Amino acid sequence: MLDRIKSIGKFFSSMKFGIILLIILAAACMLGSFIPQGNTLAWYTQHYSERSAALLYGLRLDDVFHSVWFLVLTVILCCNLLLCNLLHLPGLIKRWKDAADPGKTSEKALSGFRLNGSPEAVFEKLRMPKPRSAATEAGERLFSVKNRAGLLGAWICHLGILLLVIGFTMGQVTAEEYTVYGVPGQTKQVGETEYTITVNDFDIRLSDSGAAQQYTSAITMRNGKTGESRSSTASVNHPASLFGFRIYQNSFGRAAKATISMDGTVRQEEVICAGDHIHVLNTPLMLYFMAYEEEYFDSGDGMMLPGYAYATYYMGEADKAGVQVEGDTALTYGSVEISFSEAQNYTLLQVKADRYSWLALLGGVILLIGLALAFYMPTKRVWADKGPDGGWTVYGESRKAGKLFSEQLAEAAELAGRCEEANEIIKRGSGENDD
Repeated sequence: MLDRIKSIGKFFSSMKFGIILLIILAAACMLGSFIPQGNTLAWYTQHYSERSAALLYGLRLDDVFHSVWFLVLTVILCCNLLLCNLLHLPGLIKRWKDAADPGKTSEKALSGFRLNGSPEAVFEKLRMPKPRSAATEAGERLFSVKNRAGLLGAWICHLGILLLVIGFTMGQVTAEEYTVYGVPGQTKQVGETEYTITVNDFDIRLSDSGAAQQYTSAITMRNGKTGESRSSTASVNHPASLFGFRIYQNSFGRAAKATISMDGTVRQEEVICAGDHIHVLNTPLMLYFMAYEEEYFDSGDGMMLPGYAYATYYMGEADKAGVQVEGDTALTYGSVEISFSEAQNYTLLQVKADRYSWLALLGGVILLIGLALAFYMPTKRVWADKGPDGGWTVYGESRKAGKLFSEQLAEAAELAGRCEEANEIIKRGSGENDD
């Protein structure tokens, strides 16, 4: 029974189990990217089949990163990585010490090359650190070790993945995300926070074909509690950073000024963005601005006039809908007149706060360092033993790239003194034969 428990524990702390969890979580992240998150069941039913919508909702694929199963798998993965690192730490410490011990040799050591000359040339050719002299059971020994840090590569990779997973998950769980849109001069509240954003200017750069090439918002963010204000610009692929928020230039649209008059006197003027609405004076009437058409109506003289699409709701019920041509009046309710004018562009900003992005970034950097150590800094050990006749025999060991290192050692031995064994290895490595 005890052996079974140990076997299960070994599996749950193994690299194999960690890879399985990583694959599952990677698939979940892909689903969270492909499936729009945070919408209603009605929205998913409209865009998918009724059965698919029910499945998405049942598996919480509508909000993957906040689902219980995603968080549980993440916690298990973190425990797996932590256990894996802790269990391998004693062995790593031992390998670290053994690598620098001249008296420790391995069964993986390359066959010795008998030298006719001095062994120092071998160490120099292999670009090993200056060898140190040590006394062993075999007698006098010259020893050198290089890239001992390469032993830490796999362990550091695990640590980087652990921090990356924790940072990403905590960032997704605690992330704040808001949408702010408006025209220059407007100040909008950032969700339910104490911050506001004022749009100072909005510029769209067009290509030769007339398509939007780049758009930039000049903004000022203000902390309502402290009164502190900070300004910056946000453009596509170049977000602004203010008060710990990243502000992305997401999109733009059309807006218009709605003018409401009563008995010939203007009583209300507001800029309204497409898809938004305002209350008309103090009545139960709501006015929606739907869209702006650049060329809607043919004036008859070869000119196309723009139009403003609108809709009204009275006490929550659909009332009227239509399109107002530039210069006309949209609606008349008794002595109340409503019209649209001064079409302009509005900016749509995405405001995000990820308090743990630094941790994910740190994990990524540590992971890259671990990979570099593991793949580009293989640990190499070279030693030379002095025989009773005063001659030297050189040995080497490398945990990775053993064949390549064997050829390098043979070449270095050949340069240090005529060595038949070294010649044979060099020939085999270069594809030569004895003919």
